[in-house]
Amino acid sequence: MTFSPADIAAIQTPAVLIDLDIAIANIGRFQRYADAHGLRVRPHVKTHKLPEIVNLQIAAGAVGITCQKVSEAEAMVAADSAVTDVLITYNIVGAEKLERLKALAKKVKLSVVADSAAIVKGLSDAFRNEVQPLTVLVECDTGANRCGVLTPEAAEALAVLIHTLPGVVFGGLMTYPPAGGEAAVEAFMMTAKTRIEALGIAVPVITSGGTPSMMHAADAPVTTEYRPGTYVYNDRSLVSRGACGWEDCALRVLTTVVSVPAANRAIVDAGSKILTSDLLGLTGYGHVRGRDDIVIDQLSEEHGRLISSGPIGLSVGDKLQIVPNHACVVTNMVDAVYVAGNGLASVESWPVVARGKIV
Repeated sequence: MTFSPADIAAIQTPAVLIDLDIAIANIGRFQRYADAHGLRVRPHVKTHKLPEIVNLQIAAGAVGITCQKVSEAEAMVAADSAVTDVLITYNIVGAEKLERLKALAKKVKLSVVADSAAIVKGLSDAFRNEVQPLTVLVECDTGANRCGVLTPEAAEALAVLIHTLPGVVFGGLMTYPPAGGEAAVEAFMMTAKTRIEALGIAVPVITSGGTPSMMHAADAPVTTEYRPGTYVYNDRSLVSRGACGWEDCALRVLTTVVSVPAANRAIVDAGSKILTSDLLGLTGYGHVRGRDDIVIDQLSEEHGRLISSGPIGLSVGDKLQIVPNHACVVTNMVDAVYVAGNGLASVESWPVVARGKIV
């Protein structure tokens, strides 16, 4: 990494390290792919929650950002005047959140999603007296089995409802498909688009997302926009999928060995409060860089247990760098991250401004 041995020695652990040179390379890699295939890029900020990274993404060519919650969008807009276009990909429910949404819409170009008449009617009621209507995209389930209407016919019906109600305007279709789901996205979205346009309603945006298969996004040519998130940092789950290599992982957890109670076992000061309990189908809780023989097999809140089949060869005080299973949740565990690279004269500490923004 860009961090020198002196940098590592000076940082108290556990801590999150960000190599900006790797992050910038990751941003550029997908932006070039998207540009070559006529796709707009709208990165999801839940991975990094940092306005400084947003600036790098916008400078590379991103058209705006994706947020998951109203509070996350509020934090990013307040922290960064470069953010002028926001899509919130979450059903927004409740009077208080809708009032905050109205305030946010006065500051940026804002779009949201909906997958039911109840959500659409709530948005319409909130915005019916606003000068500018709220842009609403229909969320579609193309195989992830989370939110979203289940059929193109249901997408058409919801688009018609948005088109007819006051205070809202139909903005297109949105999906978060499973990895490798491009064929399903193409089939669903093309059918929905054709049906909606046959009614004289334009479908200006079809937005998809997901880092694992982002380099195949163009295999669903109906898509006009893509929303990668984890791509900026990458993590162990993406390495396991073959989407990147260890050298592409910009985020690492720096940890210190605090005990070596047995020849094949060591304890570090990074537990579930920083590595998190996410497994994502993997065995163990992260990858120790440079030590393929080590497995992080157990976590308590403040301890991580490392084991090896032979002598572990670690001593109290040693510092290790761990690529976590899931970078996005690790970011939300710390108040600040340590960053280096991209011409910075020294290591800097950047506050994670959208940390804990879950409402």
